[in-house]
Amino acid sequence: MLNKNLLHPEIQAFIKENFKVDPVQLILKGSPFPKVNVKDLATQIQAKRKAERKLPTWFNAQQVLYPPNLNLSQSSSELTANYKSTLVSGETLIDITGGFGVDVFYFAQKMNRVVHCELDSNLSALAKHNFKILSAHDNCEFIHGNGIDYVKNLQQKVDWIYADPGRRTDSGKKIVRLEEAQPNILAHLALLKSKAGKILLKTSPLLDLSLAKNQLKTVEEIHVISVHNEVKELLWIIGQTPSEKTLVKTINFHGIKQDEFSAYMEEESAANPNYSTPLSYLYEPNAAILKAGFFKKIAEEYTLYKLAQHTHLYTSTEPIDFPGRTFEIIEVMPVHKKHFKKTEIKKANISTRNFPMKPAQIKKKFGIKDGGDEYLFFTADKEGQNLLIWARKH
Repeated sequence: MLNKNLLHPEIQAFIKENFKVDPVQLILKGSPFPKVNVKDLATQIQAKRKAERKLPTWFNAQQVLYPPNLNLSQSSSELTANYKSTLVSGETLIDITGGFGVDVFYFAQKMNRVVHCELDSNLSALAKHNFKILSAHDNCEFIHGNGIDYVKNLQQKVDWIYADPGRRTDSGKKIVRLEEAQPNILAHLALLKSKAGKILLKTSPLLDLSLAKNQLKTVEEIHVISVHNEVKELLWIIGQTPSEKTLVKTINFHGIKQDEFSAYMEEESAANPNYSTPLSYLYEPNAAILKAGFFKKIAEEYTLYKLAQHTHLYTSTEPIDFPGRTFEIIEVMPVHKKHFKKTEIKKANISTRNFPMKPAQIKKKFGIKDGGDEYLFFTADKEGQNLLIWARKH
């Protein structure tokens, strides 16, 4: 239940002053406030710490209340929620899995009307409370109840339905498959399509793209979102009829910059890149591109040489602006201790691509410590020969 005693100025000041203190230490000391237990205090302090980077708008506002850590962890970041809002427009959007309300907060800035449906009464109340605190648009309706049931009872079709199904079992185990998430979107897909022009679905970043595309049947676009080179979300725009081609958009947010690359999923199989031994520069695509599976298309698009069919590293004689990391190659050598010893490298950043050993095994064998400015790529060429590329960031 939402404890409004947490909003007392003295308690809010305590949370603000102690948000970087270890919650375990706070729990051991107990609550200094008779109307608020120490567990609720620890929950708010732990969540506020996480919100500093993930949800700066919430963090900087006065009298915002947070959910338990698991709910906050499953919530979108402001960065990804804002991106999602650029994909929708129109009159009405229904979020059938409203949660803490971060996505809805941004959807409300683009849609004329938004409905936040949430089974958990506490989350529903928190979202409604925070909307008032954040002076959000007054175009959002909060429904404590089952989002699927709400959609069943719609009298008129809406523009969008958004869903971010729960991806944990009762025991806390992570779920990837669509049919195991709650709600099971596959089981309700026909209903959702009958009630909305389009569906925007958020899924696990581990979900297989080809498998899910076949399951969802009428996918128009897939958006692969990564932040600082870690894939965070897969977004699916589902229309009414099957499309001949499925557009896959990749985006990697890093600092104030973002790298984007788009292509049709079907273009990858038709791509025919050229291959070469390492030249002067080496390129490593960002995580979103690799997740999208554009291993050949990226080489073709940027006129790069691929090292080998199953080695997703690329090379050129001149540097280019590339959506990923760019390195200047210092030396290419066989994977032998006697060759490596001549480099006198003691510390390096190790990557393996299409190589039989793991980084930990390589570090032990070659006596290398993590870090520094040197980058070592253990990989294979188009002939299947193992090689070591010594490089530095360009």
